[in-house]
Amino acid sequence: MEQYKGMENKIINYPIIEALCEFKFTPAQSWDITIPGIFYERIKSEFPTKEQQVSFGVGFSPQKGTIEQKVELQQRIRFWRKDKSIVIQVGPNLLAMNHLKPYRTWEAFKPIILNNLKAYIEIVKPKSFNRIVLRYINQIVIDNYKGELSDYFNFYPLIPRELPRAHGPFNVRVEFPTENRNELLLLNFACSSISNGSSATDFRLELNYILKNAEALLFDQADDWIEKAKRALNDAFKACITEKCWRIFGGDKYGIHGIQ
Repeated sequence: MEQYKGMENKIINYPIIEALCEFKFTPAQSWDITIPGIFYERIKSEFPTKEQQVSFGVGFSPQKGTIEQKVELQQRIRFWRKDKSIVIQVGPNLLAMNHLKPYRTWEAFKPIILNNLKAYIEIVKPKSFNRIVLRYINQIVIDNYKGELSDYFNFYPLIPRELPRAHGPFNVRVEFPTENRNELLLLNFACSSISNGSSATDFRLELNYILKNAEALLFDQADDWIEKAKRALNDAFKACITEKCWRIFGGDKYGIHGIQ
């Protein structure tokens, strides 16, 4: 975990291993293959390394009031910051910013999101937003874990008392519709043992806040929306873990936010 000096000069080992903000757009015209090059000229002083990526990935598609996952062919150009902590991804009708470790504060990440969004809109001139996602992936490593999920988490699979306390890997996914069902809080909690000979157990808590149909959101309202999404994910993260889990990070649950 990365260390960061938080409130009251406490050293906090934040569990965030990746933060992502992704915008998909409704095009006003056909995709121009020269766009990534023009975009690169705007950002190359801070993001000098570029690479092309063609892959298959899992996407989210709104279907009758819910979100369905589907496999998508993704063609993107990636621009890396010098220290490899942030990568910007540009593709047809898509802009994404991935902040890897070390992640420190929202106040440092948010301007990168907004500045690159502004550049993309000025260059591409899309018609509107199509979908927006803010996502945080947290890795929580517990030493000498004895199988008592409720000691560390408030969000976990319910295991009947008749079954053994010790458990193997699991994956729990829950959707919480909000804002007239056009926005979605999506939580994914998974467990797998670390295969390095230690007694530690690795938990992954992924939190997503999604605006499914974003056409009505004006470009200059993106700042307010991602700030609202960040607050929702902050609240969800704090709700999912216990005081004992907070102490693993070195923080006070009510004094330190897990997502800065």
